[in-house]
This record gives sequence, C-alpha cells and structure tokens, in this order.
Amino acid sequence: QVQLVESGGGLVQAGGSLKLSCAASRRTGATAWFRQAPGKEREFVAAIRWIGGDILYEDSVKGRFTISSDSAKNTLYLQMNSLKREDTAVYYCAASLAVQLTKSKTMYPHWGQGTQVYVSS
Repeated sequence: QVQLVESGGGLVQAGGSLKLSCAASRRTGATAWFRQAPGKEREFVAAIRWIGGDILYEDSVKGRFTISSDSAKNTLYLQMNSLKREDTAVYYCAASLAVQLTKSKTMYPHWGQGTQVYVSS
C-alpha cells in the first residue's frame, strides 16, 4: 500500500502561483496529479516517472505548470504559475507501482485525499 498526503493548496488571485506537494510513504513507478472541479470529472494534469524523470502534461497546463520529484524525500511537487480561474479544483496526487506514464486515472490505484486550490479573479 502507498500513502499519499497532499499539501500546499489555498486561495490565490488569477495570475498568481502556488506549489503543491505530495509526500509518499514509499517510492513508486509513476506519480501523477489530477484535479476535479465542482460538477466535473476528475481530469489528468501531469505525471512523472520516478526513475528516468519522464514527464507527461495535459495540454491545458503546458508552459504554466511544472511537475517535479525529490526521490530522497519521496515527494512530488506541482509548481503552478499563471493560474486561471478555470484551474480552481481539488488537486489529487495519485501513484502507481508500474512505471508506465498514463493520463488514465484508472491506472493509478493509490490516491491522496486532495488539496483545494481556489483561483479568484
């Protein structure tokens, strides 16, 4: 089993920045960020492979968000810049012991509780 604990969410004005963290209880193959806005499906944001550092982004966040990891701390990060109102959502950290990078939420069996990000105009 893998425990994931997110932190770093909060309220920010449009155009601002936030950095999310996800502390994992152990190293996994691939770890990802997803988000879910009210009334919408949970959607993929970004993923990273712990070994090799391969990265995958959703098109809507490319150039604004940066995913990274610290293997010594088993911690995943999501630096979010140039935030928009439509980035408002609960952000979830997800992990898989498999190394394949994927946008599919069904391929990540381990999930954190989420952290709320609210972007105001």
